[in-house]
Amino acid sequence: MNGIARSVIRLPSLKNLVKPGKLSAANAQTGRSLWSQVQQQPPKVLTASSSLVGTREQRPCTCLSCRFAHTKAEKELVEFLAEEIVAEKKAQKLKTIPTEIKDFKVSLNGAEVTLTKTTSTERITISFNINHTVDSESSSEVESNDDKGDVGEIKSKPSFEIDIRRGNQTLSFGCSFNSEPGASGMDDSYSDIFGIDEITLYEGEHVETVYSVAGEIIDGYLYDLLMNYLEEKGISNEFAEQMVELSTNYEHTAYIGLLEGLSKFTTK
Repeated sequence: MNGIARSVIRLPSLKNLVKPGKLSAANAQTGRSLWSQVQQQPPKVLTASSSLVGTREQRPCTCLSCRFAHTKAEKELVEFLAEEIVAEKKAQKLKTIPTEIKDFKVSLNGAEVTLTKTTSTERITISFNINHTVDSESSSEVESNDDKGDVGEIKSKPSFEIDIRRGNQTLSFGCSFNSEPGASGMDDSYSDIFGIDEITLYEGEHVETVYSVAGEIIDGYLYDLLMNYLEEKGISNEFAEQMVELSTNYEHTAYIGLLEGLSKFTTK
């Protein structure tokens, strides 16, 4: 690498790269300074800061805490993020995430959310992940009865797992929210906002060899009985709606946190 630098310095045409006629006054001054540094210092000290080949224009940033110059794209990104964060915080409905809903204790771990309820005979655990759960259809949906054409409210509707553990056995349900309320079993009078996608029963820890069955292929009456069973455990339509509110508020909080983190990262 040092040999290449020495060869470049010996080229008589190098001085032509910094002629005032081909560069602006600022760039010409920079070129002259660089040429002076190359002549005064040993050839091996040819760093990225003194390279004659620039990749992107950099301008000094007005941020007092910044140690490096920001590019134009970074400055524009920071300016946009500042406005976006203010707007998102203004639209935020809930500043604090509840620690309990309907006798279920709420536990948060990054994007993971866990709801637990323990009785003398069993432990019920509901778990879901908020990543990629915002209903994109509702975000672009326009209220048909609104003359102003406002965009529908964004909701986070994650798939979730219900584990009912008794002793060493666990009855597990894989569930998801229906695109629209309706009956999933035999009784058309039901208007469920969530449905059972999968059912499994196992001992100890779950492994891939455990048998599971899809909710859509089991007997309709059995499906209705299982939905009633979940309702008796406190997992009803009303509870599911509160889960949607919890997930929506937490996802929004996490999104604002991401924007703030991105802004801090960009301004370093």
